[in-house]
Amino acid sequence: MTIKDQAKLGIISPAIEQCALDEGMDPKSFAQAIGTGQIVVPHNRHVELSRPMAVGKGLSTKVNANLGTSKDHPEIEAELKKLEVALAAGAHAIMDLSTGGPIKEIRQAIRNACPVPLGTVPIYQAAIETVERRKHSVCEMDIDDLFRVIEEQAQEGVDFMTLHCGLTLKAAEHFRTKERVMGVVSRGGSFILEWMMYNNRENPLFEHFDDLLSIAREHEITLSLGDGLRPGCLADATDSAQVHELIVLGELTQRAWDAGVQVIVEGPGHMPMDQIAANMLLEKSLCHGAPFYVLGPLPTDIASGYDHISSAIGGAIAAASGADFLCYVTPAEHLKLPSIKDVKEGVIATRIAAHVADIVKGVPGAMEKDLKMAEARKRLDWKTQIELSIDPEKARLYREEGGTYHGSTCTMCGDYCAIKAYQRAMSAMRGSQEKNQ
Repeated sequence: MTIKDQAKLGIISPAIEQCALDEGMDPKSFAQAIGTGQIVVPHNRHVELSRPMAVGKGLSTKVNANLGTSKDHPEIEAELKKLEVALAAGAHAIMDLSTGGPIKEIRQAIRNACPVPLGTVPIYQAAIETVERRKHSVCEMDIDDLFRVIEEQAQEGVDFMTLHCGLTLKAAEHFRTKERVMGVVSRGGSFILEWMMYNNRENPLFEHFDDLLSIAREHEITLSLGDGLRPGCLADATDSAQVHELIVLGELTQRAWDAGVQVIVEGPGHMPMDQIAANMLLEKSLCHGAPFYVLGPLPTDIASGYDHISSAIGGAIAAASGADFLCYVTPAEHLKLPSIKDVKEGVIATRIAAHVADIVKGVPGAMEKDLKMAEARKRLDWKTQIELSIDPEKARLYREEGGTYHGSTCTMCGDYCAIKAYQRAMSAMRGSQEKNQ
């Protein structure tokens, strides 16, 4: 039985129990939500995760960090260091998007070092093997090879997979009536579209979706139904192609649930700020409340070098409006492969967005963290302030760099500290009241 099957029968597995306790939820209620598809626990049956994760309704917003080599930078050691940094910064899940070097060996090394759920995009490997080993174009990718790669990665312990099943020939027809400014910016989506147009055939992931479900069920893979037609710029947001794909994903979600397979639905992308909340509601409606996993969203196209900030703005709005899982964006987005420093900044920025949203969602314990910080600041308790920070290392560094002003305040205000002034005012008020009594 799959995790979803067990949950529907009220069976509480160790992974379900641990995730429920981590979220402060009753395991029975938690299992019921897994049974209905509103919560997922990505956990391949071939691995044991020391830090399992749950995503979905009523839970804290989770953060994913993308890693992986490129053809120009195939060094595995750098990616393992990025993994270490991402986990230390608080990432709840990791995706290996490697496209350079010995991809299988890189994935296995990341899997062995990764205590949290690991995701992949299998079509990357299938496309690269077609081009580099067989010296063919992506258009000549063999369907059997694609499904072989999917099953191979499932056997190796991948917990969730991005699969662009909703990009159909009908969805592609929308480009004939309204051409996009940026076209298709999803790499996996572009591979699928190129293959479809060249061969004049339906998307094999859509056409053979039942075969995909069989693999997912056998190995306990959570399907992350990819948005191959996500908008790559503000001008393309919420167009007919994007919405058509989302409708198809909603239909596929129900088919997966009927097969006992867990599902996450992926979403945009670049999007004006005033469209973000509506898109979250649209996904929840069309996809029957399945957990929503968004990249960003990025509410501006011109923040190159600072896209982690743009993403945090969009991600906070998205998560507060219903998104459950945020994929980080680093300062290097659109420009280069991220460095170790970029990875940390991306995770921290996205964790801030997730926490901001959790306060709005009323996630238990979220507001309490901020209250503890406020109390520590009131006491000028610098040690506790640093400990409570999302990035204690940076907070400590700034405190040390700034030094202290007579040991208690900071070098920003010194004697003119507002908190001390307020305390003196309150002390004077109490003294005045005692005199008048």
